[in-house]
Amino acid sequence: MKTTRLLSVVAIAAGFTLASQAALAYGAGDAFVRGGFAQSEPSSDNGQVAGQDLSIDDARGFTFGAGYLFHDKVGVELNSSEKIEHDLALGGTGIGSIDRMPVNLLVNYYPLGGLDSKVQPYVGAGVNYTRFSGEPDGINADNSYGAAGQVGIDLAITDNLMLNGFANYAEVHSDVSAGGSEVEVKVDPVTIGGGVTFRF
Repeated sequence: MKTTRLLSVVAIAAGFTLASQAALAYGAGDAFVRGGFAQSEPSSDNGQVAGQDLSIDDARGFTFGAGYLFHDKVGVELNSSEKIEHDLALGGTGIGSIDRMPVNLLVNYYPLGGLDSKVQPYVGAGVNYTRFSGEPDGINADNSYGAAGQVGIDLAITDNLMLNGFANYAEVHSDVSAGGSEVEVKVDPVTIGGGVTFRF
């Protein structure tokens, strides 16, 4: 069997498999947990430290969260990730790395909440807390508080198991001390990821 024909058969079979599953309807009282993997991309303009341009590289890691719907269309979510290690460069020269652990508390809106649909999009807004650790010698980065927002989608596989995709943004500004001076550094990461959601 030709590869293209085989792929067509697999695609059709997968389509019928998804079509045979019950549609998902989010509703008040639902709770869920999420887990996945994401890439985080800091702002391209991170500021200066000790008079030199600071560069913070992209990084990736595991993400997780939990939430609850107190209305068919509105709920809360608390999510975080493992410590994400970003490589740092000052004036184009690598100086080590720093660990960043974000925590987001968000209110989510589900436009299709209460309706039977295999696809359940959502948008959220709230606050971010970011803890920094493992700074290079001679550098100290303060923890940060700021605004956060996200967009996402759940695709029902069964009544309880969904594929999840999301993108979020967090306002992360840290006061960084180095060489006897203190400056504000902007991280402002955009994080894009995917994984699974389990509803119960």
